[in-house]
Amino acid sequence: MTDLAVATAPAPEADAELSRAATDQILRRLGVVTGTGAMIVMVLELPAVLVQPLDLSSWPEVHLIAAYLMFGALAIVSARGPVESIRRTAAAAAVCYLAATLATPLVYSVVHIGSFASWPYRGLAVGVLAAGLAWSRRTAAGYGALLAVGTSVANALVVPDSSVWALFGDITRGIGVAALFLWCAVYARAAAERVDREAVRQRARAAAVAATSAREREGARFAALIHDAVLSTLLEASRAQQSSSVLRNQAARTLEQLELSRTAPEIDHLDAAATIDFLREAVHDVAPEVAVQVSSRQAADLRLPLEAAQVLGAALAEAVRNSVRHADVAGHTVRRGVSVTIATGGIRVVLSDDGAGFDPARVPVDRMGIAGSILGRMRALAGGAAFVESAPGTGTVVTLVWGS
Repeated sequence: MTDLAVATAPAPEADAELSRAATDQILRRLGVVTGTGAMIVMVLELPAVLVQPLDLSSWPEVHLIAAYLMFGALAIVSARGPVESIRRTAAAAAVCYLAATLATPLVYSVVHIGSFASWPYRGLAVGVLAAGLAWSRRTAAGYGALLAVGTSVANALVVPDSSVWALFGDITRGIGVAALFLWCAVYARAAAERVDREAVRQRARAAAVAATSAREREGARFAALIHDAVLSTLLEASRAQQSSSVLRNQAARTLEQLELSRTAPEIDHLDAAATIDFLREAVHDVAPEVAVQVSSRQAADLRLPLEAAQVLGAALAEAVRNSVRHADVAGHTVRRGVSVTIATGGIRVVLSDDGAGFDPARVPVDRMGIAGSILGRMRALAGGAAFVESAPGTGTVVTLVWGS
């Protein structure tokens, strides 16, 4: 049996991308949303920073920009950069925001104009979202708790009239907000990872089904080849009283078919002219005297897959062989002919004879000639179909059809 054709396996890099497609997409979208949202928050906080009376010092502005600068980079990397850089950039943004939070008491002595809380406390969510993108759930949860406590303490040190109870309330609210936003980021990542795992399993199942189907098609093709070529040649040899040129040609053709079946074809499609030559050769290998007539619609463009051409040729050859073998009537010269009609995207092949004919309903189902080598072969071909019309004494018409 010939080796099964194996599809080119995807490169390891491409396979890795497929196995992380949903995860990478979620990382990109969360990164863009987090980075863009943080930049909007920075713009909204800037007026409150500018009105603080600190002897015209530029430190508050530097403090604010340093905290949010990496979030701008996160939005850019998430939108255009490599996926593997998103988590590193998110980690840098989370660290910068935590550092700015801890430095808040050093920059502000007191916040007393235009604000009831320090901006790191109000922007807690963006730092937590960055941590959710950058690290594992446990690490991100630890960061969220640390940031909630840090922003609350820093806020208590710079906002006047703070108390222990107010600090406790701020920490509680901060942890709640951090948990909410962290849950959103972690859940989105976990859902994407589940989608990727299921996609990998589905691709593995599809590959297994495709391999099984390929083995079944190969087995059916080889069985038909054995029947059409090998067994037919051996049968003719057993009946022949002496060697003949017809028998020698059939044996040579059988060996050629067996050899061709061991190697993969170099082309994958036949045009109209090549298809006609191929079918005419398939007919003349069996019965050189049978005429093949061709009609083609104007400007018809046919691209027949090589597999379809092989199936059509084999089914047609078997139909001609059956006609030569079984249609003769004593005292009557049987006329046979093959007509090929080509249209854009399709082809129809008809073999007709005016011989003995038969009753298709009475043909045993285990007979390979009609059931397997003609009807079964064409029905197994994508876009293919076959019809056999016959009755005793009225001849036989075999129609093979393929459409893209």
